[in-house]
Amino acid sequence: MKKRLTRQEEFEVLKLVLDKFLWLGFGVMAFGLYTLLTGGANEGLLRGFAFMIGGVLILLVFMGLLIKEYEIMP
Repeated sequence: MKKRLTRQEEFEVLKLVLDKFLWLGFGVMAFGLYTLLTGGANEGLLRGFAFMIGGVLILLVFMGLLIKEYEIMP
C-alpha cells in the first residue's frame, strides 16, 4: 500500500529534489567555466563550452519540471 502525502509534504519533497537539480546544474556550469579558463587553446575552449552547455541543459530540465508541476499565478 502506498503512503499518501499532503500537499505540504509533497512540496517539501519536490523542493529537495529540485534543489539538487539546481546545485548540479550550477556545479557543471562552474566546472565548465573553470575548464574554459584553465584549459589549452582549442581543447579547453571546446570542453569548457561543452560542460557549460550541459549545465544549461540540466537547468532547462529543472525549469521544465517547475513549469510542469506548478501552476504559475499572474
